[in-house]
Amino acid sequence: MGESAKTAASAAVRHSERLYVPWWGWPLPVLGAILLAAEIDMGYPGVRAWLPYVIALPVVVGLMLSLGRSKVRVTGGTEPELWVGDAHLPLRYAGEVEIFDKDAKRKALGRDGDPAAYVLHRGWVGPVVRIRLTDPADPTPYWLFSTRHPERVAELVKGA
Repeated sequence: MGESAKTAASAAVRHSERLYVPWWGWPLPVLGAILLAAEIDMGYPGVRAWLPYVIALPVVVGLMLSLGRSKVRVTGGTEPELWVGDAHLPLRYAGEVEIFDKDAKRKALGRDGDPAAYVLHRGWVGPVVRIRLTDPADPTPYWLFSTRHPERVAELVKGA
């Protein structure tokens, strides 16, 4: 990709955020990996004592990093799109946009929700945004996803 193409691609991104796990979500899983490794070490002492630590800690760190790899991105340009995780939605099919705070999202995610909806929920992110789809050929009635900046995402989706 040429330098001008990279500049054009980066200029087209109007909003981008990664739904990473915050610092307070890390200590408990890391402690659990250490305790599991210590338990194995007590059962099999000796030369292999370091092996559970070498395996358990990187596995937990990799898991925590993979939980935070999801992105929410709004691109502009000739065809504005909303990217949530690996899925994307051309914004010409975006209808009504609703924002639910961390207290109201329980109802939106619960039994009032549609099982055919596209959902990307991260429990450590408070608010969620619901976008109803206007494409009659799409069986998905709406998208419901976590975002740390719901007002900004809603503004960009409505503005497209």
